[in-house]
Amino acid sequence: MSYLISYLTIINLITFIFFWNDKRRSKKEAWRIPEKTLLGLCLLGGSIGGFIGMRVFHHKTKHFLFSWGIPILLIFQIGLSLFLLLRGLN
Repeated sequence: MSYLISYLTIINLITFIFFWNDKRRSKKEAWRIPEKTLLGLCLLGGSIGGFIGMRVFHHKTKHFLFSWGIPILLIFQIGLSLFLLLRGLN
């Protein structure tokens, strides 16, 4: 259980940093992080970091896939986590 919590903490922190870095690069008109990478990190468990990164940095909020996809993915991942947690307690 502690490995899962550590993994989720790290992947969400990495995802948050990637969103921050991509926003910073967009302001400088520099090379950008591909959207597939940002979405992939969210799929790997970083949806909380991605959602917070979107809100804090006002980044990718007008993109349909991000504005709807990440919150839906976040709800799904929270539901899956609760299901696995409750299943593990029995």
